[in-house]
Amino acid sequence: MLQKGGPVTLRRDARRNRDALLSAAREVFAALGLDAPLDEIARRAGVGNATLYRHFPNRAALVEAVFHELLTGTRRRGEEARAEPDAWTGLTRYLDGIFEGLAADRGANDLMTTGLEGVPSLDALHAHNLETVGMLLSRGQEQGTVRDDVVAEDLLLALAALGRVVPACAEAAPGAWRRFLALFLDGLRAEAGRPLPGPPLSLDQLGRVLHDLGPHRTRASR
Repeated sequence: MLQKGGPVTLRRDARRNRDALLSAAREVFAALGLDAPLDEIARRAGVGNATLYRHFPNRAALVEAVFHELLTGTRRRGEEARAEPDAWTGLTRYLDGIFEGLAADRGANDLMTTGLEGVPSLDALHAHNLETVGMLLSRGQEQGTVRDDVVAEDLLLALAALGRVVPACAEAAPGAWRRFLALFLDGLRAEAGRPLPGPPLSLDQLGRVLHDLGPHRTRASR
């Protein structure tokens, strides 16, 4: 027979272990990226691997729990960008905020610039981000501030490629990434210059490229 209060104690222990795992995962992912060993997360949390997998059956489930707030916050910033009357201002503020996060956290950088399956909040953000970027580009083109031959897939691929170098750039010279983002954004301006060669990637092609950028292609589900 269980002693009085036994189940409550177990629930408290479980919550404490889950909180410790999330805290450790935030630290490890921020320092090492999403491909960091799950063993290291369990060790830092002071629990065994079995406890980690009891709470988070795979890497994607842990990533969802760790980054859910960040991803939903990014969606809110997207809504704010959509509400900005001037499309160019909305787009540049939105991207600047995203890149600040990419520079500060390698895990967030992996998450935002590559493909990772099984993370519902990320899937929702990808769809929302595509809509946000497409809307702002279209409005910018109508307002005469964005070149007519660029599409959302162009922007997302270029941002993912630029975003991958942001952590290393930030370590070498904090804030230097702003220079390269500014150079890229200037290329979107209506007065930028020559027409772009070739057609843009399709949405399916973009997805394949982003997936192949990641360091966790074979480990994400573990």
